[in-house]
Amino acid sequence: MNLIETFRTGLEAVVSHRLRSSLTVLGIMIGITAVILTVGLGEGAQQQVGSEISSLGANLLIVSPGSSTSSAGIRGGSGSASTLTVSNADALASKTVAPDIAGVAPVVSASELLTEGTTNWTTTLVGSNPSWLSVRGRTMAEGRFISGHDVQTHAAVVVLAPTTASELFGGRDSVGQTVDVAGSPMSVIGVLTAEGSSTTTNVDDQAIIPITTASTRIIGGTSRNNLSSIYIAASSSKTLSAAYQETDNTLLSLHGITTATSADFTITSQQSLLATATSVDKTLTVLLAGIAGISLLVGGIGVMNIMLVSVTERIREIGLRKALGATPRVIRRQFLVEASVLGLVGGMLGAILGVVVAIVLPHFISNPIAISGPAIAGSIAIAIAIGVAFGVYPASRAAQLHPIDALRGE
Repeated sequence: MNLIETFRTGLEAVVSHRLRSSLTVLGIMIGITAVILTVGLGEGAQQQVGSEISSLGANLLIVSPGSSTSSAGIRGGSGSASTLTVSNADALASKTVAPDIAGVAPVVSASELLTEGTTNWTTTLVGSNPSWLSVRGRTMAEGRFISGHDVQTHAAVVVLAPTTASELFGGRDSVGQTVDVAGSPMSVIGVLTAEGSSTTTNVDDQAIIPITTASTRIIGGTSRNNLSSIYIAASSSKTLSAAYQETDNTLLSLHGITTATSADFTITSQQSLLATATSVDKTLTVLLAGIAGISLLVGGIGVMNIMLVSVTERIREIGLRKALGATPRVIRRQFLVEASVLGLVGGMLGAILGVVVAIVLPHFISNPIAISGPAIAGSIAIAIAIGVAFGVYPASRAAQLHPIDALRGE
């Protein structure tokens, strides 16, 4: 019997037992669908985290204050100290001191109430300079951003993020309108382009004012020169490490600190955030894929069970074929073909179902699901491999039957 005839006979055997074959295919299909969805969820989470971190700004470094200790000896968390000042940001902006830094945006932030007529909204108020827009990688949807003149003159102007503008003005044009920021009337000069939000922060819900205006009108007192953080943009991705070293060395020198372990500030880079988040997502993806793999194992056991039943039911057929000259190799190949067909059909149907669910499911949940071509191809290959692997024993058992014993058993 040639190879084509073997395939034809194997397909006929699968089709002749439709219900049994369908149940076996269903087990493999569910396993393949589960694998595609879990891998897609993991990759989708990685892409989402990457885009969220990238939205912070290109080649970004974030400098945060260190921790504080009260007179009673109680230590605050990281960022609770007031160790960063406007003069620190000015020093980092010097090309002589830090040639690999392209932009520096000092930031003071607080949660403040904004009021427009009878409408009010509490949002994050950010005081910064004109570099904030480029350092954070944002663009303007309408109007303009704060200028150097606004900073110098302590201008009462504000730029709104889209969510903040929508909450205060609804669908009305906000540019040129006036809002009260913590009780101080300010003119809206622009609205930022939407960037989206994550589960931890909404960059589209904030209001940006000149840092000098924030210091004099909002903060005041002895804390007016203190910063919540400093955002730094390296000149390119290749110089990010150099910019990190320049920032670290400059601040250590300005703060009179001789050892890096005693630094009263922390510097975080995009790469470190992305690497950590990606590592966690990959670990979860592997874990979920492993759980989904159990479904494939169950499907494989189903293939073996069906093939063993098939061998038992077809003892007379096997005996007659061997009596007519069929070699053990031909018998083994036929049963392996049947097992492979079950695995292939289950894999293809599972892949189709997985893609359909991956397209539809994100409309009902907040998490994206990436459709991975390699994962789909790999899943189908795994399904075929499972069919072959779990079909080897039944095929070998069928091939070892002696014609006389098979016919006597009938």
